[in-house]
Amino acid sequence: MWQILNKKARLNYQIIETVEAGIELLGPEVKSIRSGQVSLDGAHIQIGVSHNGPEARLVGMHASPYLSAGKLQIDTTRVRRLLLHKQQILGLWDKTKGKGLTMIPIRIYEKNGWIKVEIGLVKGKKKWEKREDLKRRDIEREAERSY
Repeated sequence: MWQILNKKARLNYQIIETVEAGIELLGPEVKSIRSGQVSLDGAHIQIGVSHNGPEARLVGMHASPYLSAGKLQIDTTRVRRLLLHKQQILGLWDKTKGKGLTMIPIRIYEKNGWIKVEIGLVKGKKKWEKREDLKRRDIEREAERSY
């Protein structure tokens, strides 16, 4: 089973809650994601209103063009709609409102043939918190090596 991780998410943010969502993709995008040609660096989730009600969108994800797609080339950084229930979208929006929280994609993976994205409700870490985490990881690694 493959997955694409947002490697900087755990370093730069404290993850408070995670939610699984589907993602609306076009054919060549699915192929490039399955081949691992995707970057989540700088991507985030936006909540807006459309004619159908509240809508969550994935902004800033870069999916490289799939070479065998022929003429059908798609914008690599287009905004992609996330497939969530209305109550889930409103719940996430309520949690982020006025509390210094944001939503970012943590990983993309396949589940039962469908491509899913794990959304994290996160709070940014300060520089000293990042340094403490790195020190703690180094100490844990040294302890594992000594055994």
